[in-house]
Amino acid sequence: MANTYTLIASNTLSAPAATVTFSGIPNTYTDLLLKYSARGDNGGISYDAAYLRFNGVTSSSYSNSNLFVNNATVYSNLGTGTTIEGLMDTNGSTSTANTFSNTEIYIPYYLSTTLKPTSRIGAVETNASSTYLGIQAGLFNNSSAITSLLLGIVYSSNFVAGSSFYLYGIKNS
Repeated sequence: MANTYTLIASNTLSAPAATVTFSGIPNTYTDLLLKYSARGDNGGISYDAAYLRFNGVTSSSYSNSNLFVNNATVYSNLGTGTTIEGLMDTNGSTSTANTFSNTEIYIPYYLSTTLKPTSRIGAVETNASSTYLGIQAGLFNNSSAITSLLLGIVYSSNFVAGSSFYLYGIKNS
């Protein structure tokens, strides 16, 4: 079990941004943890999705399996593509004002020269009658160590100002 968490970098947006990038990730840890609290600017939705891309790789090197809940209804999907895309993990602009999602993405063995799995859990906080929760297993099929990651938003143009992102390195010793 991990016993040392070190903040590598953080970013709280002072202005809207389409993506957030962490680059120059050092090779001194065993695992990575990305935590964020975000909201999108799309005027017609109460929840949004965020996508993840590693090392600037835009080929179809990613796959994911999602399980998500909209109130009491459960949905699932599988996907492959140019990103790992989460569902229902970011607030949309029609959710309760000034509420932001809470999401964690765990990336074990990010220095591995084989497949790199990810896990994600997110909740859209609406303070209303609707609840959106999502969990995901993702996979980055690439032999390079992860040195950068980019997080973007799917249905909105931007993450809004006040969205915050934290990248931690984890050592198992």
